[in-house]
Amino acid sequence: MAATLLLGGQLKFEVASLKPSAPGTPGPMIRPAPGGERYEATAVTLKTMIETAYRLRADQISGGPDWMDRDRFDLEAKAEKPSSSAELREMLKSVLAERFGLRFRVEEKELPVYVLSLDPGGSKLTAHGAKDAAEARVELTPTQPLHLKVMGTAASMDFFAFRMGYLLDRPVVDRTGLKGDYDFVLTYTMEAPESMHEGMVGHDGRPIDFTGPTIFSAIRQQLGLRLEAGKAPLQTFRIERAEKPAGN
Repeated sequence: MAATLLLGGQLKFEVASLKPSAPGTPGPMIRPAPGGERYEATAVTLKTMIETAYRLRADQISGGPDWMDRDRFDLEAKAEKPSSSAELREMLKSVLAERFGLRFRVEEKELPVYVLSLDPGGSKLTAHGAKDAAEARVELTPTQPLHLKVMGTAASMDFFAFRMGYLLDRPVVDRTGLKGDYDFVLTYTMEAPESMHEGMVGHDGRPIDFTGPTIFSAIRQQLGLRLEAGKAPLQTFRIERAEKPAGN
């Protein structure tokens, strides 16, 4: 497929303050603030902003200056009115185009992925009751070495797939067919690196627990979904222009 030049989103924040992060600023953090009117980012790189705005993994982005992966920025932005998470991401795209002069080419390629689908037994997700999903969250919390808790709040399956792509070795594609926003809790045991072995102890002096479900079995058992390896056409971005922003 021929590459196409993309320039940013169609919606814009009413006001947006963007500046370099002070040394030692904790982060990175990037998300909509409660209420759906503000968007905030702390100590994040331009590359992370691109990943968030367009829901890409880092390995789907190439080109661009070296500082894209190094320099960190703070963003405080306000929409004219409460907006959905999708609308706020469109506004973030506009910030990238206008403040960083971001220009890139997008090309579709067949890539290895994990496909997220509905288990034949049916979904075990809980529908989120609120109408506004601007405060959607998928939070990742280590509970002990190798053990991770994933908590979703008002999360669409598309957003869940995007977040799970950060935990795995390839992107995750949503093919569940579920269109709502959901609350859920997922707990699983991560694959141990080669440097870890049975009998090792953690920083707390207790033996590391290697037992528990893998992410694949946990997603099926706890959420009523399936995660299977496959291939799919995905967008890849080639950065053609990016400039450091000039103040607020």
